[in-house]
Amino acid sequence: MREGSPATGPRSRIPLSDPDFTEEELAAVDSVLRSPDVSGGSLVEAWEEAFAAWVGRKQAVAVASGTVGLWLALRALGIGPGQRVILSGYTWHQIGAAVALCGAEPFFVDIDYWSGALSPERVAEAARLGARAILAGNVLGHPAPWKELARLGEEHGLLLLEDSTEAIGSRYGDRMTGRFGHAAVFDFSQPGALVCGEGGMVVTDDEELAAAIRHGRSRPRTDRFSDIATMVPCLQAIPSNLAAALGIAQLRRVREILERRRLVEAWYFRQMKSFEGIKDPYIAPEVTEVHWFLYPVHLGTRFGRSSRDAILEDLAQAGIEASAYCRPMHRHGYFVDRGRRKGSLPVTEKVADRSIVLPFHVHLTEEQVAFVVKTLKDASVNVGAGAAIYL
Repeated sequence: MREGSPATGPRSRIPLSDPDFTEEELAAVDSVLRSPDVSGGSLVEAWEEAFAAWVGRKQAVAVASGTVGLWLALRALGIGPGQRVILSGYTWHQIGAAVALCGAEPFFVDIDYWSGALSPERVAEAARLGARAILAGNVLGHPAPWKELARLGEEHGLLLLEDSTEAIGSRYGDRMTGRFGHAAVFDFSQPGALVCGEGGMVVTDDEELAAAIRHGRSRPRTDRFSDIATMVPCLQAIPSNLAAALGIAQLRRVREILERRRLVEAWYFRQMKSFEGIKDPYIAPEVTEVHWFLYPVHLGTRFGRSSRDAILEDLAQAGIEASAYCRPMHRHGYFVDRGRRKGSLPVTEKVADRSIVLPFHVHLTEEQVAFVVKTLKDASVNVGAGAAIYL
């Protein structure tokens, strides 16, 4: 256990996430701090090359965050005012923010009850009403139904984009997440498996698209006085060499990190087996590998949102950091003010009202996992319900 990690005793606070940094990451950051080049530079380029090779894409562009990366990709693809982007409301809320920030209309559609991913049937209905792109997410690490979504994209002439901000290392068929659609976006902030503090990456096989994203992200120092290179305004959204150093070190160890997280998942399931109504984690038939973003629990129909919140309060009182996953985007104030209404996505709302994510990281001990599950069981009894299913 590294210095500063949670104590093994169940009475200590158990955080939702805790990045796995070793002496290798510390040495990488120390090397940058001792160098004359701390801001974005050659190390960022090395980080891009390493990540593109690992995912299996031709191009990768490192960015300040997943939100910025998606915004840059949408802009580079010409998606903006007057166009619709089909997406799920059951996801990381910054994804919808990026669509709104580029001026396009987020067209929220409902999800599949079991996987939490976009429902192809609902996407087909939305596509017939007119859209420019499908933006599908690998929710909590479970890959979206990429084969069906790719077919719908081709049938309706839509761009297909991948939100992989919650999925590192998962596989759909023989392909790793990040290899679907015209471009895919990753994010490296907590609570993911690969953490750089902050930062993101856009990956694609389209060299022109990558160049456009890079041009919108930042300008090299050599171009600062160029009239031609500065014709189009850009963001200063390149990550630092510090973030790149962390990313490279984490990527070298990513399989080790994922395997350790898989062990924690096994501990959770072993404890959950005696919990009435718990079922095996749902994995769609075409999905060959899932690495969970956090440990998700889907409460049974006898629970409501108020009882879900009461369970979270009991967990917090016991020193366990847990959270609802998630508040649907169409219920955020920004989108409510623009006409989104409660009840418009019934499956999304039903799932969101009963979803909890539990602590999930490599520093958890088997004793801590047992304590989390026991507290969850006791809390479910306290609210007068008693069954849960695991998604």
